[in-house]
Amino acid sequence: MKLLWILVLAGYTLWGADGYRVYQKNCMKCHVEMMEKQEVMKHLATLKAPPMVEVSNRLKENVIIADDDNDVKRRVIVAFIKDYIQNPSVQYSMCHPMAIEKFGIMPSLKGKLSEKERQAVAEWVYDRYSGVTFK
Repeated sequence: MKLLWILVLAGYTLWGADGYRVYQKNCMKCHVEMMEKQEVMKHLATLKAPPMVEVSNRLKENVIIADDDNDVKRRVIVAFIKDYIQNPSVQYSMCHPMAIEKFGIMPSLKGKLSEKERQAVAEWVYDRYSGVTFK
């Protein structure tokens, strides 16, 4: 079974987009991958956007699924991220008001990422921080 998953993941990487690579190429310029709150406060003046760990945590905190189905919640958050990448807005932002005041709303990446790239990075943002809290 483990070998099957390795083959599936290897095939996905070969034929689809790799979410971490999409992050490195397009998101890392502004979003630090991992940073604790106290480090954020020390470097707040030089940060361009909230750390990705905080982004992922905020989404998971704010998206409420009535039946607590983790698969459904994951699909909803992935769909939200895919849309937000192209259509960011203050109305749909899940950042703290202080973060919006400090960083503003991210620029749209409409036309800069393919559907597969948006899917891959959205899944990466969700999965990368499973069980990781922003503290």
